[in-house]
Amino acid sequence: MSGGHSHTHSSSHSQSHHHVLKPELPEAGRSEYMHWAKTRQAARFNLANSGLSAVTRSELGVTAEDFELSGPSFYGWSPLLEALAQHLRVDQARICHAEGTSMANHLAMAVCLHPGDEVLIESPTYELLVDTAHYLRAKVRRFPRPRALAFQPDLAALREALTSRTRLIVLTNLHNPSSARIPDATLREIADMARSVGAHVLIDEVYLDAVFDPAATTAHIMDDVILTTSSLTKVYGLSGLRCGWCLAAPDLVEKMWRLNDLFGVIPSHAAERLSLLALQRLPALRDRARQRLETHRDLWNAFLAQRHDMDDNPMLYGTVAFPRLRKGSVNRLCDLLRSRFETTVAPGSFFGLPDSFRVGLGLPTPEFTEGLHRLGQALDLLHGGDSAAGGARAG
Repeated sequence: MSGGHSHTHSSSHSQSHHHVLKPELPEAGRSEYMHWAKTRQAARFNLANSGLSAVTRSELGVTAEDFELSGPSFYGWSPLLEALAQHLRVDQARICHAEGTSMANHLAMAVCLHPGDEVLIESPTYELLVDTAHYLRAKVRRFPRPRALAFQPDLAALREALTSRTRLIVLTNLHNPSSARIPDATLREIADMARSVGAHVLIDEVYLDAVFDPAATTAHIMDDVILTTSSLTKVYGLSGLRCGWCLAAPDLVEKMWRLNDLFGVIPSHAAERLSLLALQRLPALRDRARQRLETHRDLWNAFLAQRHDMDDNPMLYGTVAFPRLRKGSVNRLCDLLRSRFETTVAPGSFFGLPDSFRVGLGLPTPEFTEGLHRLGQALDLLHGGDSAAGGARAG
């Protein structure tokens, strides 16, 4: 699993217990990460993006007959819900279609939380999960997924943080930002913890389809306590369709549909029709993703093995890596990449680890290969041009 080289489990564990008991104060209703992603992420070699590059109309096989501006979409468009149910192997009554995974996460949190309720959110994690909980006026507390545990949830710390006031536990799987995969047995244990205090578990699974042979299945089928969210965005390069969903028990799905009446009301029917087309052609899109990610995973692992200025475990699956910079400033590295090498990576401070940075594997192979080369040049420059900084790792 994707993770780190640190071997100090006991010290990390004791520190995590201190961290988990400290509640976070509410922030303004906005995301600094998303603002950065929209205004500063773009570059000639964009290694900051966590999804595959966009599928073109020709790749999807779109024709004029596939477009229709309006249709009978109220609480979901029936043909799309049927296709999602078949793809996800769940009943339609368990699916709430949403405008991307972020909106699905918002709806899921909103039906599980009231102002003042306690929510436990993994750390590090995707910033929007924390920001959304703050926006909903929940009391946010964090539990660690430390690098020392290969970014697996610290179950002892989670159990210690759990109280009778906890109403939701939030995780990502595959983990954003590290791509670590949580074993099913761990997910079942977390579900049991939540049930013991009358809480739910929300798992953002938007990267889970980047597990191949065999494909992973959604954790919602394990237990009604678990809600899961995902979309066609990250693994399939279909961000523009905004085809997301939340899987939950039917009573919660009904609440989400009704809540969405206050937000999106109904989605774009043209996007619904194209989403249905994408689901019909998902095997080809999945092959596209697998071939690219497996090639880029090998390229990344080879790059990592040649450097001793970063810490990370070799990637097993996923669309992103999350190395730790062993010395120097990540912010300085990001500035060098942008100003000198036309390249971006995502600063780890947005995820809660300022000594790390996230690298996306989704570019076309020529651009990804060149992006890695430029990352290596920036790392060498950061360390004063010392050839040892970019040389082979000892041992």
